[in-house]
Amino acid sequence: MTTSLFDTFNIGNIVLKNRIIMSPMTRSRGDVQGVPSDMAIEYYRQRAGAGLVITEGTFCSFDGQGYVRTPGICTPEQLQRWQQITQAVHQEGGKIFLQIMHVGRVAHPLNKPATAKTVAPSAIQANVDMFTDAAGMQKMAMPQALSIAEISKVIDEYVVATRNAFAVGFDGVELHAGTGYLPMQFLSPNTNQRTDQYGGSIHHRVRFMVELLEALCAVQGAQKVGLRMTPGFSMNDIDDPDPYTTYSTLLQALHHLDLGYIHPMRVGDDKLQVLSFIRQHFKGTIIGNGGFDFPSGQEAINNGNCDLISYGTKFLANPDLVKRFQRGSTLNVADPNTFYTPGPEGYIDYPFERDSN
Repeated sequence: MTTSLFDTFNIGNIVLKNRIIMSPMTRSRGDVQGVPSDMAIEYYRQRAGAGLVITEGTFCSFDGQGYVRTPGICTPEQLQRWQQITQAVHQEGGKIFLQIMHVGRVAHPLNKPATAKTVAPSAIQANVDMFTDAAGMQKMAMPQALSIAEISKVIDEYVVATRNAFAVGFDGVELHAGTGYLPMQFLSPNTNQRTDQYGGSIHHRVRFMVELLEALCAVQGAQKVGLRMTPGFSMNDIDDPDPYTTYSTLLQALHHLDLGYIHPMRVGDDKLQVLSFIRQHFKGTIIGNGGFDFPSGQEAINNGNCDLISYGTKFLANPDLVKRFQRGSTLNVADPNTFYTPGPEGYIDYPFERDSN
């Protein structure tokens, strides 16, 4: 029997009304205290037609903040706003996961409080520029290498963020372990040059990820935890010469955890290679991501490479994306000039398709 993107799907006991997922997307609409804008309530409410909404990357501590105007989930003010957002999505019949992020060395001091540190597995600066509101493009900061005790503290920050997420009504959490952020920095040999139990061999380099996911799964169960990964990505100065060994070792080390899903991004010319690789090593739910349209998304779930499909810029520009897919309608085109600007333009003003009489 053919599976449709419009079919329901269960992640554990969470029932998704369709298999069309809203991908996490940085939008840079928060304030300097990391509180999501009040516009974010409407932004997420508009897109609650997705089977699952996954939020933008949200820092677990101010040390984990990197970019301008990104939200956190570690202060009462942040929690209050996120609770308003989850209520809005649930009122529309949607489900929502919080993507928890710690950027590690992918940061600049001008984008976070003066008391916040920039940390990483090793004291190796990323050879990448970052935008700051205060001074434009700047070189990323030189990070401090985490001590063993500090690694435990960072894991605790993730756990507190996960507890906070459930306290304000999120249905689950997604660990952002891709795009060159802290978990990926532990995996990659060019960013992890430690000689203790968290560095050196690949079996040591996966330790942080395994311990972190074990801790997150202990909060409310593994089925409420998803994992975002980007094998083969070189973004943010990541250089892993053998990503398939890295990720096959990691996935083997995670076999004892019944994760809710893995959410890989396909890259390169042979775009289904990453998805088929993950499928070889993980028998649970896979969310395919990366340049899908409706027909290619439908094909990907029918050929078994994934179970759900996430859409980024298409959901950004089409808050009613599911209905447009159902009707075969023309899609709005996203405007890159407003992806990260602070106002409502390109955020909550994309038009819905008018219903015909």
